[in-house]
Amino acid sequence: MTQLITTDLVELDQNLGNSPEDVIRHLASKVAANGRATESEGLFADAFAREQKTATGVPGGIAIPHCRSTAVTEATLAMARLSQPVDFGAKDGPADLIFFIAAPEGADQAHLTLLSRLARSLIKKDFTAALRAATSQAEIVELVEGALADKPAAHAAEAPASAAASATATTSASAPASKGPKRLVAVTACPTGIAHTYMAADSLVAAAREVGVDLQVETQGSSGAKPLDPAVIAAADAVIFAVDVDVRGKERFAGKPVINAPVKRGIDEPEKMVQEALAAADNPNARRVPHFGAEEQAEAEAMEKGEHIGQKLKKALLTGVSYMIPFVAGGGLLIALGFLMGGYLITKYADAIVVDNSIFNLPTQFPDNAWGPLGAYVGAVLFKIGALSLGFLVPALAGYIAYGIADRPGIAPGFVAGAVAGFMGAGFLGGIVGGLLAGYIAHSIGRINVARWLRGLMPVVIIPLLASLVASGLMFLILGAPIVAISKGLNGWLSGLTGASAIALGVILGLMMCFDLGGPVNKVAYSFAVAGLGAASMDNQAPWQIMAAVMASGMVPPLAMALASTVLDKQRFSLAERENGKAAWLLGASFISEGAIPFAAADPLRVIPASMLGGAVTGAMSMAFGVGSKAPHGGFFVFFAIDNFLMFFVSIAVGAVVSAFAVIALKRWAVKKSVDTVEAVPVTV
Repeated sequence: MTQLITTDLVELDQNLGNSPEDVIRHLASKVAANGRATESEGLFADAFAREQKTATGVPGGIAIPHCRSTAVTEATLAMARLSQPVDFGAKDGPADLIFFIAAPEGADQAHLTLLSRLARSLIKKDFTAALRAATSQAEIVELVEGALADKPAAHAAEAPASAAASATATTSASAPASKGPKRLVAVTACPTGIAHTYMAADSLVAAAREVGVDLQVETQGSSGAKPLDPAVIAAADAVIFAVDVDVRGKERFAGKPVINAPVKRGIDEPEKMVQEALAAADNPNARRVPHFGAEEQAEAEAMEKGEHIGQKLKKALLTGVSYMIPFVAGGGLLIALGFLMGGYLITKYADAIVVDNSIFNLPTQFPDNAWGPLGAYVGAVLFKIGALSLGFLVPALAGYIAYGIADRPGIAPGFVAGAVAGFMGAGFLGGIVGGLLAGYIAHSIGRINVARWLRGLMPVVIIPLLASLVASGLMFLILGAPIVAISKGLNGWLSGLTGASAIALGVILGLMMCFDLGGPVNKVAYSFAVAGLGAASMDNQAPWQIMAAVMASGMVPPLAMALASTVLDKQRFSLAERENGKAAWLLGASFISEGAIPFAAADPLRVIPASMLGGAVTGAMSMAFGVGSKAPHGGFFVFFAIDNFLMFFVSIAVGAVVSAFAVIALKRWAVKKSVDTVEAVPVTV
């Protein structure tokens, strides 16, 4: 294994600039100059992007900028002791000791363990004092290698923790458990999993030890995670989550009082977090880790009290759409394959063929353009399976909207209300209304305080029964008929769209598809399109045309970003973006709009407007040329289900080119200065 740090990677008592950006850029250049990265700009972009997510300054005048990057060829430490400290976001002031940790995207376990070991050493005052007193680069390297050779600080901390645990056990044996020392558990994790994860763990352990509390930590970092013993979790009085990412296996802590904070707070304020956890352990009303059994419904509700009604509604609608899409995507593709093999008139023959025939008794009556008797039979089977799958569109939408509001007790009432909406012909709008009704009714019933012996029946019998009765009854008696009238009027309007009005609709759908790249607005446009597929026919092709416009527009952003970052103007994009651009070609071709999200996240004010411009052009062209899609998903790979595939391709190509040139123009001439074009501050010796 190569050395992580050498004398050539150490800067002593130099001024590297006035901002974290300047320092990181200089150290990234040093790593690249020593042959440990393929380019400095890509490494800088990845490290600075990580810095912008969470500041890497920690108490004691230390900063640990770090990242994983495809530009890094071997795990590396670069160190700088600054003559002019720079503010890296620590609460106690600017940092003069900077450790830049650069790890390859696929770093091996041994290197990652050493990097995390160094991060843990940096909270030791004697180690940082020695770094400040060192007189040469060689002395710095020797100190760092010595720290890397020691056992991890966590192991040293575990010994006292074990002793405390033993003392706790002894005390518990001779006294009531309620009077024994408090026991805490914690999980620490950060996006990179190299530095903050382990420093927060050791800081929390040290703070707990100061007040005589046994605290055991599970570090979910890059060098691996050893899950806490279930017995330790069960014995804990409270849990601390110092994390910037989701906790893996969170359900293990269900019901425990919880203190939840960013991982950096575990380094900056470990004493406060420990005290807060101890207070929560004695507070019966403290926030707890949720789980969704019948007895814990109130706890889950308490976790959501701070959520705005608009946020709850949006979350419920997106939940319904996300669960509905597999039914639509799978069913739509099967229908498209059925049309391919059995011909477009297979709709008239499918029921009779699947009932009266088999693979050993092929049909004799079938559409003229079918692929013979076998093609007609297979096409009929595929079409029927797809049609049945699409039949779940409205019930699944309603069921999972209700699930998003009321959790599992809302599923059955939602599905029933959706089935009623489908039966009445209320369609997509009826499914939304029915799902919302069922969800809020189930949620309200679940909040009623009932006798303890009755609680077990609530989510299984009582809530589904009453919520189904009320929500579906309202649909039948009051709401269904008006919604049916609205749905019929909307379908009639869409069927009559021609000329300028159809093009205007294409522009609107294109703008919506590209506005948030898989977010709520995108999903509304997509759901609007797929909901109409069931009403499409050879006599009413407007739903197919809307579906084609939506699909084509949604393919534009990733294809445009791929074109701009890998072909037209590579220098305007970081190495990470160029790598994402390679993947975006396939994602865009498959109609996965989310392929453009890495670009939009890094530069939303340029990428999103450019994407919307191209999407609007594509949507308008698709509607103008009467392009239709019988498949709800698949992009270029469902070419057989696209009517006028040539113009489908041309519309997408034109929109992608428009977006690509637009984003390049914005990156070149927009007023805001890009971090990739900032000049490095000269180093003064």
